[in-house]
Amino acid sequence: MKTFVILSDTHRNIKPLEKIATVLAECDYIIHLGDMAGDARELMRAYPEKTYVIAGNNDFWGGESEIVLDAEGRRIFACHGHRYGVKGSTENLVRAAKERLCDIALYGHTHIPDVHEEEGVLVINPGCMTLYSPRKTYCYLVIAGKKAVATIVDL
Repeated sequence: MKTFVILSDTHRNIKPLEKIATVLAECDYIIHLGDMAGDARELMRAYPEKTYVIAGNNDFWGGESEIVLDAEGRRIFACHGHRYGVKGSTENLVRAAKERLCDIALYGHTHIPDVHEEEGVLVINPGCMTLYSPRKTYCYLVIAGKKAVATIVDL
């Protein structure tokens, strides 16, 4: 079994990360899907071996444009989403995941939490943790064998 904390669009609001410090310490992987990925520097310092950072459309210091991870027999495609037009639909994102032989696709950018299945791909957006958002969320993903369960958590 592997556990993931998936974050996105923190936009320099790291206060919520303090609220989930125990969850961050105990999970197997932390993925920050971009937009102010500089916020993830503290995560990378604290958990360098398990933190992955994706660059969003507002990130200029670094981070990967996208990554593919294998866990428990599942293959995960992670990106910010802006290059795939996710504000309109997740069709291009799903196509990109399938081209990479992934059955899970992670994205951010819209600030709207979302978990759904599309064309055999589990699609997950953890939402956001911005100061100005009425709903601050992240995703806790558990993969056990071929089973994947994504839970959107409100702070």
